[in-house]
Amino acid sequence: MEKKYSMPIYHKIALDIANKIHLGEIKEGSLLKGRSSLAATYNVSPETIRRAMKILEDLGVVSSVKGKGILVLSSDKALSFLNKNQNITNVSSYKSNLNKLLASKAQLENEILDNINKIIDYSSRLANINPLVPFEFEITKECRVIGMTSGETKFWQHTGATIVGVKRNGELMISPGPYIEFMENDILLVVGDSSIHHSVPSFLYEDNTKNDV
Repeated sequence: MEKKYSMPIYHKIALDIANKIHLGEIKEGSLLKGRSSLAATYNVSPETIRRAMKILEDLGVVSSVKGKGILVLSSDKALSFLNKNQNITNVSSYKSNLNKLLASKAQLENEILDNINKIIDYSSRLANINPLVPFEFEITKECRVIGMTSGETKFWQHTGATIVGVKRNGELMISPGPYIEFMENDILLVVGDSSIHHSVPSFLYEDNTKNDV
């Protein structure tokens, strides 16, 4: 599971106060409200405000003055704090966008692969729509061309069909060429006109004496 960065609430409060200092809503040299008042403003505990102030104190943005409160020291340092965290925010945003893009890419690749498989399956099952849609023929043990190649049997010359693919052991071989050896349980995908629906099985299973193979 992806690990997401979540900024603590006290850090967000520190950023908000720093932003107000930078914009001049809180002036340099002024005193911030007490912790209890700030806790009520942000609807958090005084301890959360203490931790927020500690961040700003460590950076020299504010300073705790005993008996007076929290003194605002530097608008420039407040801006530096904001810029630093803006970079962090940007990196986090870029990583989030990258993860979304990678997820979209994986989904797109899966959809493309699924459509390719559907096209192959659809094409291999249709028997008689047009010359570009493959017919499907199975090589059973009774087939007389087992062990021979497409070229040796002069498959195209005898049937008028072109072998465009062979399914074997769950895999599909595209454009196998004249050297493909016919094996039992092969599924041939062939294209041609409507006559091949009869010429191919006739050629594959008729008696050897009826054709020169």
